[in-house]
Amino acid sequence: MAAPLALVLVVAVTVRAALFRSSLAEFISERVEVVSPLNSWKRVVEGLSLLDLGVSPYSGAVFHEVSVPFHFIILWSLITDALTAVALYFAIQDFNKVVFKKQKLLLELDQYAPDVAELIRTPMEMRYIPLKVALLLGYSIPLFLFTGSAFLSAIFLALATYQSLYPITLFVPGLLYLLQRQYIPVKVKSKAFWIFSWEYAMMYGGSLVVIICLSFFLLSSWDFIPAVYGFILSVPDLTPNIGLFWYFFAEMFEHFSLFFVCVFQINVFFYTVPLAIKLKEHPIFFMFIQIAIISIFKSYPTVGDVALYMAFFPVWNHLYRFLRNIFVLACIIIICSFLFPVLWHLWIYAGSANSNFFYAITLTFNVGQILLISDYFYAFLRREYYLTHGLYLTAKDGTEAMLVLK
Repeated sequence: MAAPLALVLVVAVTVRAALFRSSLAEFISERVEVVSPLNSWKRVVEGLSLLDLGVSPYSGAVFHEVSVPFHFIILWSLITDALTAVALYFAIQDFNKVVFKKQKLLLELDQYAPDVAELIRTPMEMRYIPLKVALLLGYSIPLFLFTGSAFLSAIFLALATYQSLYPITLFVPGLLYLLQRQYIPVKVKSKAFWIFSWEYAMMYGGSLVVIICLSFFLLSSWDFIPAVYGFILSVPDLTPNIGLFWYFFAEMFEHFSLFFVCVFQINVFFYTVPLAIKLKEHPIFFMFIQIAIISIFKSYPTVGDVALYMAFFPVWNHLYRFLRNIFVLACIIIICSFLFPVLWHLWIYAGSANSNFFYAITLTFNVGQILLISDYFYAFLRREYYLTHGLYLTAKDGTEAMLVLK
């Protein structure tokens, strides 16, 4: 499988490099679905121009990228994408091995119901999943989730947090993943649990402090903190995008905005604790759900964020049979994806529509994503229930029972 992976990497890097030099790059750089104030190439060029003149790129209100990759941003993008694909390829292979070991152990202990043989995953079924994930992934993501070393994991988590802040919520699934690899039980009374959690938190916090201090030494200024993290949290730029923030705050009275910014931002962080409680034995699925939540509720999302969590769909192909509304939701997301450029053109260029049209399709798109992730969450819990209680449930009167998620 190494040869197909190498081929995928070569093709991906070549296409990415070619796009940087093609006329298509200019077209893509204008699309609101792809570009946000945080990743706009025009803003990067302006920041580079200010830096060449000896002026801090954060002195204006245009540039909002972190400073470490700023000095080699194109190379940074290509390298991180390639490393992400490689890391995910081997991580999913490792995840498959863990799944097989767990299935074998539970089967030997008779923890599965006798009629669930068709729900047991097989090596042939999971053989090409790592390559599918590596092939679908087209966006840089934190690599820390899938490293076996706690130290490297903490460093990559710190880099991801430093770049966009929201990955701090992935600390919990990352910790649970490492605890699972170390065979440390997730119990409040476990001394080993608290020692490992403290060590991991210190490595993560220390790495983040070092990276932030490195940014200060590069620019001799702390201007990047309000320009990047303050910008992400306060949402001052209401340029239209595929997110939920811009229209809502454009229509709101200013003296209410602080309260509702806090309400909107808390969505990314609010679900971490209940998900950690429910999915503590399944950290990989927890990561998937949390990444999807970030991509939906972050202040400046793009289609790259959506593609990020959708790249993990092949990992959960065994859940397809339990998805209730996959056809309808897939149609909603696909249709909305086609309507984004249409309604943008009608609003900005033709003048025959207004912002309400574009935000309506944005709202529909995000509602579709929320329902899709909820459907995957339901399907996962339903399969886990069937594994232990039996696939064909019956009520007390002998009739077929219906499983309801409460």
